[in-house]
Amino acid sequence: MDYSELTFVCVGGEEWQQDLFINDLAALGFDTFEDTPSGFKAYIASASLDLAAIEHLLLTLPENFQVSYSVQEISPKNWNAVWESNFEPITVDKRCYVRATFHAPKPDFEYEIIIDPKMAFGTGHHQTTSLMMEYLLDSHVAGKRVLDMGCGTGILAILAAKIGAEEVVAIDYDPVCYESVKENIELNQVPAIKIYCGSKEVIPQEPYDLILANINRNILLDQLPTYSAVLKPHGQLLLSGFYEGDDLRQLEEAAIKLNLKFLEKKVKDHWVAAKFEQNHKRK
Repeated sequence: MDYSELTFVCVGGEEWQQDLFINDLAALGFDTFEDTPSGFKAYIASASLDLAAIEHLLLTLPENFQVSYSVQEISPKNWNAVWESNFEPITVDKRCYVRATFHAPKPDFEYEIIIDPKMAFGTGHHQTTSLMMEYLLDSHVAGKRVLDMGCGTGILAILAAKIGAEEVVAIDYDPVCYESVKENIELNQVPAIKIYCGSKEVIPQEPYDLILANINRNILLDQLPTYSAVLKPHGQLLLSGFYEGDDLRQLEEAAIKLNLKFLEKKVKDHWVAAKFEQNHKRK
């Protein structure tokens, strides 16, 4: 597969603004990012490159954050080597240790997750993933059914299984993520996870106690009615992948119309994870 390398030069702005821009690029199909002294590099299959969409994103950036870019076709890379060079182990809430297969284990932690991300999103390093993991570690998941939408590497689904979920359904539309989750399920020995490739249309129509969705605002707004339809009464919905402010306000307004009650939020570097509860009975 031919790949394009886009080198982005960022001037002004704050770190969270660059993170938000990268998140938008990921929604366009970019699957690998590397930091540079002046910004970052982003990689995408050449057949999926949409320069008009990138130009539209640039027009939406605030005046204090200026971004320019250049494009070049590149020879095939060893993407696993790229991931390995950028993936350091992390800890979440001093309870969960996330590492790759090439890192040494640390059995003293309550939970250990092994992730080989390849080109799939979700290693715990991004603020949204770590926020969701913090919520999960404080949730009563034992014996419950969990749905993980936009699962990426499967890191949230794996954590849910490790803390006692009876059954976990993990869904992502990207075939790369689908294959990554299958491998990570085996690495972590969590057979309770069922993985599907697709979007809201492949959600098994069964009641869930907890739904996790770390995606982006527009997809969350589109899928909220589907989540509400399969969430048990008093079941909880954890959302992330969006910014504090207007994004959260729009999601709260949409949730109210679906009888989803906003409970609380966590914020890290302007990124948000929000907790909602189902208020109506399923028909």
